[in-house]
This record gives sequence, C-alpha cells and structure tokens, in this order.
Amino acid sequence: MTDHLLTEITVFILAVFVGIEVIGRVPSTLHTPLMSATNAIHGIVLVGAILVAGLTFAPLGPVVGFILIVLASLNVFGGYTVTERMLAMFRPRPVVAKKDD
Repeated sequence: MTDHLLTEITVFILAVFVGIEVIGRVPSTLHTPLMSATNAIHGIVLVGAILVAGLTFAPLGPVVGFILIVLASLNVFGGYTVTERMLAMFRPRPVVAKKDD
C-alpha cells in the first residue's frame, strides 16, 4: 500500500514539474489555442470521474463522483466553447452592401 502511494506521489510531482516546464516555454500567442485543445482532451478526466462515481464503495462516493463528473464536464465544454470563440475571430466578416442614395 505504501509503495503504491509513494509511486503515485512521485509520478504526480514529476508531472507537475514537466507540465510547468512545458507550459512555461509556450509563447503567449499560442497559449490560448494550446489551452483550449488541452481542455478538450480532458474528456479523459470525465471518463475517470465516471469510473470513480461507479466504483466507489464509501457512503460519499457517489456524491463525490457526481461532483467530479460535473466539474470535468464543465472543463470539457468550456474547452470547446473557447475553441469556437477563438476560431470565430479568424472567420471573415460578411460584407455589408452600401445603399446608393
């Protein structure tokens, strides 16, 4: 049990350092597209939240699982919303015809 927990904590700490290093080197012009894409990828987190909700045996397990599902869903849909708004900035605007008086 302790070895498993130590391994998970080690992987978490290494992931934090790698994530900070990678995100810190992204130019600011690419930061929003990168973040919107990674938010869309968080669908994996949603699957994990569903698994936690369905496989927990503690009395508060389903409640915590439901909260995880709601938060993960907000993250996924937020990522798609940000991506859609960002792409809308690059679409050409319709040309309005002027009336000749």
